[in-house]
Amino acid sequence: MLDLKFIRENPQSVKEGIAKKGEVDRVDEVLNLDTKRREIIQRVEVLKGRRNTVSAEVGKLKREGKDAGAIIAEIDGVKNQIKQYDDELSQIETDLNKLLLTIPNIPHPDVPVGKTPEDNKEVSRWGEIVENDFEMKQHWDLVQKLDIIDFERGVKVTGAGFPIYKEKGAKLQRALINFFLDEAATRGYKEIQPPLMINTASATGTGQLPDKEDLMYTIPRDEFFMVPTAEVPVTNIFRDEILSEQQLPIKFCAYTPCFRREAGSYGKDVRGLNRLHQFDKVELVKFVHPEKSYDELESLREDAERLLQLLGLPYRVLLMCTGDMGFTQTKKYDLEVWAPAQKRWLEVSSISNFESFQARRMNIRYKPTGGGKPEIIHTLNGSGLALPRVVAALLEQYQTPEGKVIVPKALHKYTGFEVIG
Repeated sequence: MLDLKFIRENPQSVKEGIAKKGEVDRVDEVLNLDTKRREIIQRVEVLKGRRNTVSAEVGKLKREGKDAGAIIAEIDGVKNQIKQYDDELSQIETDLNKLLLTIPNIPHPDVPVGKTPEDNKEVSRWGEIVENDFEMKQHWDLVQKLDIIDFERGVKVTGAGFPIYKEKGAKLQRALINFFLDEAATRGYKEIQPPLMINTASATGTGQLPDKEDLMYTIPRDEFFMVPTAEVPVTNIFRDEILSEQQLPIKFCAYTPCFRREAGSYGKDVRGLNRLHQFDKVELVKFVHPEKSYDELESLREDAERLLQLLGLPYRVLLMCTGDMGFTQTKKYDLEVWAPAQKRWLEVSSISNFESFQARRMNIRYKPTGGGKPEIIHTLNGSGLALPRVVAALLEQYQTPEGKVIVPKALHKYTGFEVIG
C-alpha cells in the first residue's frame, strides 16, 4: 500500500507509475475521498470545540442558578451532528482503505518501461550452453524412462499439475530442499517452518488480495487459503509489530509446498514440470532498513544465483519491465535456467524489492536507534529456489547418451547416489 500522504503530494508521479504498470488509475477517486475525509475531520473539530465551550457555559449557568435548557438542547444537537459525521467518516475511511489496496506499487526509476516479456532487460548470463552430439530427451520423456516421476497417476489422484515423485525422483526433491536450506543458512538466513494455510489478513498483507485471489486455492469453510508461496506466512510473522533498528536486517528462509491454481495456463509451457499446481520451493525473505533495501536486493540476487552456480546450471538474469513486474514490486529480477532439450529458458526465481508497500499493509515498523517515531520497514523476497524447473533443467542438462542422469557433485551428500538410471 502506498502512503496516502505520498499520493496526495505526488499524484502525477503515482499516475505515471500506474500507467507504466498498465494498471487501472484510481488516484482521483482516492484524492476525492481523502478531501471529503479531511473536510469532515475539520467540521468535527469545530463542533467539538463548540461542544466544549457550550458545556462550560452550562456549568456556569447552573452555578448561578440560571436556566440552561436552551444551551443543553444546543449541546444535544451538536452531539448528534458529531455522531452523524463520525458515522460518515467511518464509511469514507473504509472505502478509502479499499481504494488504496487497488493502487499498485510504483516502479523504481531503474526499471525498464514495457508491457511484455520482450521488454525485459537481460542483465547477465552465467555458464556455457553446450550442444550435445546425441539426441537429448525432454525431461517429461526422461522421467518416464527412468520411472522417477509419475504424471498420469498424479492426474488420477488429484488432477493435472500434481505429479507423484518416486524413488530417486523423490530423493532428488528432498536433496534439493535440504541443499537450498543449508546453503541459505551459510548466508545468514534463519530457517522457518510456517503454516501451509493463511488467513485473509495475511493474504492482504503481502498483496495476494485483492489482486491475485483467483490464483489461490481456497478453503471456504474455514476462510483460509493454501499458501501460494512461503513469502506470505513468513512476511506476516511481524504483522502489527514494532522491531528495533538493531534487529535489522532480519533474514528468514523457509521450505513449503506451494499451491497455485494457475488459471488459464495451457500449451507447451505447461508440459511436464514446467508449470504445476503444487510444487516445492525454498523462499528467502528479508526485513531491512529503508536506506539499505536496494543493496539488500542485490545481495539477495547473489544468494539465489549462487545456488545455480553450485549446481552448474547455465542461467540468465532479467530485470523485469514495468508491465511484467507485478502489482506489489518496485524492482524485480528473474533468474531463468537453460533447459537444453527444450531449448528454452525456464524461470526458477523471482527476486523482488517491495520497499514499504507490504510493510505498510501489515503495519510492520522499526524504532530508530536515535529515537523518534517508529518507521515503516522495507521487505524483500526471492525464490531460493523453486524446484520443478530446476529439476527439469538438471535432468536435461546432465543426461547421458545412455539415458541416465549424472547428479551434480553439490548434491551427492544429500542424495546418497551419483547417477539416476
